Amino acid sequence: MTDLAKMAEVTASGARKETPLEKTSRIVRVMNDDDAEARHAKTARLRKARFDNQAVSATDTVAVKSSKVRNSL
Repeated sequence: MTDLAKMAEVTASGARKETPLEKTSRIVRVMNDDDAEARHAKTARLRKARFDNQAVSATDTVAVKSSKVRNSL
């Protein structure tokens, strides 16, 4: 039972260090996630602005000309 206790202590205290490649990968992953989040936020903002603009312009272009005006053109 003493052997098991020694093994548990060694594995618990011997945490593995992060390699330079893992550190670089982690940093790049964070940067890509941040860029994607900003891109999605910008897309949502532009989509909402376009929707609002189309809603306003749709009410302006609904005006119908009378038949007399159309025939004279």
